Amino acid sequence: MTDWSGYRYLPSISSPQDLRELPESALPEVCAELRRYLIDVITQVGGHFGAGLGVVELTVALHYVFNTPEDKLIWDTGHQGYPHKILTGRRDQLWTIRRKGGISGFLKRSESPYDVFGAGHASTSISAALGIATARDMQGKDFKVVAIIGDGAMTGGLAYEAMNNCGLQKRDLIVVLNDNRMSIAPNVWALSNYFTQLFASPAGLKVRRAAWELTERMDEVGDRLRRLLARVESGVKAIITPGMLFEALGFKYFGPVNGHNVRLLVRLLRSLKELHGPVLFHVITQKGKGYEPAERDRQNLHAIGKIDKITGQPLAGSSAPKAPLYQTVFGQAMLELCERDPRIVGITAAMPDGTGLNIVQERFPDRVFDVGIAEAHAVTFAAGLAAEGMLPVCAIYSTFLQRAFDQIVHDVALQHLHVVFALDRAGLVGQDGPTHHGMLDLAYLRIIPGMVVMAPKDEQELRNMLYSALYCYTSGPVAVRYPRGNAVGVQLGPMEPLPLGKAEVLRRGEDVAIVAIGKPVMEALKAADLLAAEGISAEVVNARFAKPLDTELLDELCERFSAVVTVEDGQVLGGFGSAVLEYIGQRYNRRVDVLLHGIPDIFVEHATPEEQYQELRLDAHGIASVVREFLQRRSPRRWWTRRFFA
Repeated sequence: MTDWSGYRYLPSISSPQDLRELPESALPEVCAELRRYLIDVITQVGGHFGAGLGVVELTVALHYVFNTPEDKLIWDTGHQGYPHKILTGRRDQLWTIRRKGGISGFLKRSESPYDVFGAGHASTSISAALGIATARDMQGKDFKVVAIIGDGAMTGGLAYEAMNNCGLQKRDLIVVLNDNRMSIAPNVWALSNYFTQLFASPAGLKVRRAAWELTERMDEVGDRLRRLLARVESGVKAIITPGMLFEALGFKYFGPVNGHNVRLLVRLLRSLKELHGPVLFHVITQKGKGYEPAERDRQNLHAIGKIDKITGQPLAGSSAPKAPLYQTVFGQAMLELCERDPRIVGITAAMPDGTGLNIVQERFPDRVFDVGIAEAHAVTFAAGLAAEGMLPVCAIYSTFLQRAFDQIVHDVALQHLHVVFALDRAGLVGQDGPTHHGMLDLAYLRIIPGMVVMAPKDEQELRNMLYSALYCYTSGPVAVRYPRGNAVGVQLGPMEPLPLGKAEVLRRGEDVAIVAIGKPVMEALKAADLLAAEGISAEVVNARFAKPLDTELLDELCERFSAVVTVEDGQVLGGFGSAVLEYIGQRYNRRVDVLLHGIPDIFVEHATPEEQYQELRLDAHGIASVVREFLQRRSPRRWWTRRFFA
């Protein structure tokens, strides 16, 4: 699919070994070709974009200097890894990225020996690198370990916990800080580059070692001289670099340097790999480097669908009007409520646009708090707000809220604080794959004492649930989880309160009860139509609440039906269906057969959401087939008799 005309080096690079056989003088052209190829492919197939463009030179330099895969590169926030994938044997597979059966959009151990540690969530690389370096030393092996962290991951507390432990253990490893926020002014680069090269050059290191060896033989005078020299070196670094924090954590700090000068990077990395103990190499890069639309709009071109390569604008899709995105419905509902009530504040972990809180932020900039990639802090921060009578709404992707489980339990639920959790991207999210699916939230939230857990069937119900979460269920934490993508398309009206724990019957039936929650509710209704055409009468219930359950309605269903099917787009183990089964099993023993249908005990691979829901039989046809097979297994003779005489 690639026109290789105009490419000199990239078509022959199938592994880092091929790259290392090139002369150093060829590296700038290799970088230009790598960036061009990334733009050519990703503008056509979509994917994470800006971060990869920014690390082209760094990626080339790392694979050129280090003997990968024997030396270990541990990437953080795996969307930085596209150039890495191209250089490590997956160049021609880049056309399949994030597609069903294709390569992952993140780092994945099962995909390549060069993907040393999986990376979908942020801030994990330094902890993993220290673990790998520790295992290396304990096993008597000899290889280099490099963690590459950036694109906001340094806002996560886990990174600092790991750095603190690195300084304590003093093992040989390098942390490359890919700083793409342009926080260092260009006029500082020349001076800092000069001193970084001076400190890290072979000559500089030789002088430093000689001074240390000389003063070591001078007893007390030598000790005083070493302390003086150390203070001078630290003072120079403190004046011209932001390295004091990293030095205090036990790292030898070098930088900041221009991350788009590949030959400079190679020269410095060759020197740094000879050092012992933890080293931090601070590299300044530009997100979206080399593609003007991405340089200009780093946020919106962080990840893209198919776009026009010249303008950077999305390619026109269907002209049919679409329902609004759930995140937009949430953001607009938040704005309405914020205009009425000054106590309401929004909190997000580096995702104001992704969660819809940017809508509120534009109108009330002082009432939306973006805490960075720090979900645990976001939750406890919200708890502090709630303790003083504010109404905090934590809008965090379902998959990312997993990182704050202890804070939800210890800091919010245990203290009965009224914090609202708005969980965007619940269920299956498509091409981002297993690291980003929100398939565990129903299970891990419903086990927390005092937690209310809801999921809407459509956008109006989302509005009602947000209103109810803020004003009706105020004795503790409340979670509202909703899917990624377009809503159903119902007419929006005023927000109305929902009775706590009350479900609704959407369709009456006689043969089987389908109790669904969240996005699958609408599919269950369509499935009931398909079953009706076969002579099967299905009752459809919109549960609304995973906790508390509508036990009154469940009692009624169990009196009328001997077969109940629960449907959810979450993990079956411990999820909504398990809650229903626990209740029915305790009350009705074996009088009622219950089938739990949802996501089985697997991590779902990347594909489009439609492909994922279809494969898991969570679309209308799939749900209908599950119900049909369930009824047939329960009473095959009656089933076939009914079909024959229908």
